[in-house]
Amino acid sequence: MIDSLRRLFEKDAALSEDDRDRALQLATVALFFEVARADGRVDEEERRTMRAAIQSTFEVAPDEIDGLMREAEERSRTAVSLYEFTHVVDEALGPEDKKRIIELLWLLAFADQRKDPLEEYLVRMVAGLLHVPHPDFIDAKLRARESSSRDD
Repeated sequence: MIDSLRRLFEKDAALSEDDRDRALQLATVALFFEVARADGRVDEEERRTMRAAIQSTFEVAPDEIDGLMREAEERSRTAVSLYEFTHVVDEALGPEDKKRIIELLWLLAFADQRKDPLEEYLVRMVAGLLHVPHPDFIDAKLRARESSSRDD
């Protein structure tokens, strides 16, 4: 067990900056899918919100977004736990960027105009795994709710 963890951390240290950026993008978008799928389906409004979130957060060419989404969705479907995604995000980002990720997860939860209790549970769990303080979690939720109500 210890040896496998050591190899994991050595592998992370050996990644190039581009590989780390790609891993962060995949982990973040996989979290987007986790929240979007919490109510049993991912509708077109959630996918539209996800595309906008990817474009505003990462330097990804518009023609690469669909491929990133496909790969992240597949990883989300086959994941054993959220930790494999939250670990990458937690290690890569600072407090403000983590808060922004939580806000984007809330935007996805509100995208279909129905906030499912499982979506809220997942956003809360991710916030805990990313060590986002509760006041920042609430602030992100309020900002996302305000933003989603303006889009109506």
